[in-house]
Amino acid sequence: MTEQTPEPMQRLDALMSHVWMVRTFLKHCDEVEDDEELQSVVRDLYDVLLAVGPASAAGDAAAYLKMLKKKRRRLQRATELFVEIQPEVSGHTNFAMAARSLATANAEIQALSQAEQSA
Repeated sequence: MTEQTPEPMQRLDALMSHVWMVRTFLKHCDEVEDDEELQSVVRDLYDVLLAVGPASAAGDAAAYLKMLKKKRRRLQRATELFVEIQPEVSGHTNFAMAARSLATANAEIQALSQAEQSA
């Protein structure tokens, strides 16, 4: 990212950093080893992040938005699944905050990316 990178892309990329941190937290927790649904959340989040990574590194807003459009549903499904299963996986505050963080980031990502594609 550079100073010339469009502001909406900078904001989307900043929100993706929250998705990355949730994914990393889940990937390294013991609970993921025995839970196929949690493993699918981790894989789906990584898939979304991997898809937008090259466009982010290049500062290519058009490519970033195009790829994000393709992956928005996957991010939405992963978020919904994690929020749904989180209480069963663990009631620990770290898991509750991860679910809240992912839901918040996802909601903003969805709204920003829709607004950008409508513009």
